[in-house]
Formats: sequence, C-alpha cells, structure tokens
Amino acid sequence: MIVKHEFDVIILGAGAAGLMCAIEAGKRGRRVAVLERAGRIGKKILISGGGRCNFTNLYCQPENFISANPHFAKSALAAYTPADFIRLLEKHGIAYHEKTLGQLFCDGSAREIGNMLETECTWVGVRIFTNVNVERVERKSSFTIRAGENEFEAAALVVATGGLSIPKMGATSFGYELATQFGLKIQETRPALTPLIFNHQDRQHYSDLSGVSIEVVTAARKQCFREKMLFTHRGLSGPAILQISSYWRAATSITIDLAPERDLTAPMRSSNVARRELSTLKTALREVLPHRFADRWVDLHPPAAWTNHALAEFERQAHNWAITPETTDGYDKAEVTAGGVDTNELSAKTMETRTVPGLFFIGEVVDVTGHLGGFNFQWAWASGFCAGNAV
Repeated sequence: MIVKHEFDVIILGAGAAGLMCAIEAGKRGRRVAVLERAGRIGKKILISGGGRCNFTNLYCQPENFISANPHFAKSALAAYTPADFIRLLEKHGIAYHEKTLGQLFCDGSAREIGNMLETECTWVGVRIFTNVNVERVERKSSFTIRAGENEFEAAALVVATGGLSIPKMGATSFGYELATQFGLKIQETRPALTPLIFNHQDRQHYSDLSGVSIEVVTAARKQCFREKMLFTHRGLSGPAILQISSYWRAATSITIDLAPERDLTAPMRSSNVARRELSTLKTALREVLPHRFADRWVDLHPPAAWTNHALAEFERQAHNWAITPETTDGYDKAEVTAGGVDTNELSAKTMETRTVPGLFFIGEVVDVTGHLGGFNFQWAWASGFCAGNAV
C-alpha cells in the first residue's frame, strides 16, 4: 500500500545546502520535506574540519571558487555572507575561533552545527525523513518522488544530493543522473581538494620521506597557493597540495617553490671555492628545509659544478620543482567534487533551472567548487539560502 505525502517543497539531501534551504523555505510558511538517504542528517558536516567543522571563511570572495562560469556564484555569495552565518551561530550560542587565513571553526564539536540546523528546521515545521531511498522522480503538474512504499508530491523539488567525494559517507551520482533525466548539461566531474600521487620515479625518490612537512608555494594553471605541503608514502598532501589539486589536470605538471622568498645558496655563492662541497650545501639547505628532505634534494640534484652559475641553477630548480603526478588520490580522499550541473542551466539568483520550472540544484552538485578553508560550506549556505527564498 502506497503512503502519500503532500508538501510544497521537497528537498533531496540533508546536508549543509539542503538544510539551509529547508530552513529558509520553512520561514516563509512553505510545507517542507527533506529526504535523506543516510540514517542521520549532516554526516559530512560532522566529519569536516577534524570534527570541528570549518563552517565558513571570513575572506570569502568569488575568486575563491572554480566554475566554468566564474561569475555565477557572485549573486548568491553576496546574498548570504559569512557574517550572516556567524549571526546564526551566535543566536544559538555556538562558540567559534579563527584558526588561520580566515578559517572559522567551532570551539567545540561540529555536532553543534548539525544540532543548530536541525533545531532551526524544527522551529519552522520542516519534516526530515531519513533512510529514504529514492527510486523514481517524475514531473507532471508537480513532482512525484517514489521511495519504497512512500510517495512524496510537491510543486518544487530541490536537489541537494552532493557530489562524488567520500563515497564511504554515502556519496553517489544520483544528483547528476537526475539532472540528465531532466535534460540538463553536466560539466565533467573530477576529484578536488585531494592528495596527489607520485609517478613511479618520484615515488622511488621520495616516498620514504613520509611525514616530512614544508611550507611551499604550489602553482598550476596560473594559480598559486602558499601553505604547508606534506610527503606521504604515496605522494604529496597538505593544504598547498589539496588546493592546487583542484586545478591540476592529468598528464600535466605542477611547480613547487620549496623555499619561498629564501635564498638557499647565498652563503656558498659568497664563500671561497674551497668550501663548496656537497656537505656544505646540505648544511646550508638544512637551515631552511627539513634535514631529511634537504639531504635528499642535494643527493638528487647536485650542482653540475661549483661555479656561481651552477649554484644559481641549483637555486632556480629548488624554487621551480616541476613534478608530474601520476593521478590524484581520487574521490575517496577528495573533500569535494569539481564540476557538476552546468551553471548556464540555472538562475544565479534562485538556483532554479531555466528549462524546468520548480526544479532547483544547490550545493556541491552544482559546478561551483570552493578553495580549501570553509569556502565550500559558504557556497552551501549561500546557494541553499537563495533557493529557500525562491521555492
């Protein structure tokens, strides 16, 4: 026997974007249902930021986002700012702090964010259904969603199903399949904010340096980031690498400045020739770089000679280390999915599709990808807010 449920708005996905949308729609008196595949809401919120949720960034700008249309996110980001979300936290008495580079984290647990969103939903009458496996979505005069013995019907459908990152948390391609079902274009998806895997040769040279961390500048495709880089047993990670991974493409190189604004060989270039030897060079590099890495770098890139010209070339290489990764660490380790529903299909102010009235896409499923540091959460809040005020 089919149990029918009628609402004004149905939201698929109880993550950051979906819950924000539900709250705003509920404030406007809409009867809202949120359907979630998992057994609990906000699973990705709970694990983010080491369990403390890097919920936004004070310095959020459109330039912090990647999209085939770099202008698309501007309207939503202006409509709902980091200050707006901070006011919501303060309303609920949630303490927070800035960690670095404008990144805001809860003082306590990320669970506080989840509880806050759930409370807000309760206050405005939003109904949340968990463990819902959507089997079919149809649209005639309204949208009908079939899930087991339940059938949900509403005039508006909001897709907030997320991307492909972290499949162990339940990520699927459902949102993209739904977009395709309704004739929408998809920008090719790829893992973003993910570690990079060494090619065979580099793995042989550096994999035993696992655990070594260096502050570097990474660069690719006219983008650069100055943060920490971490060697792993398979490749490179750390914030500088996660950031540049969003721009990296297969079979291309990234460049790494191992000693930003530092001159590694200045002591040797100003010394007499007699003191120019590998042990002296290693000592000079150890003043700036971790000892294990300094020794390995000199062993693998010894100067061709002990002239100032050769030392200058050695210096240049250290500031322009070009590596060609074999691949990324994939969606398993990716914090977000780049690509997604083509923004040309959506209204930048409401997130509603241009060709299917009443159908909205928000959050990670859309082709808007933030940098590391709270930007993807801010996009979730902002896009959810805009859709919630339009449904």
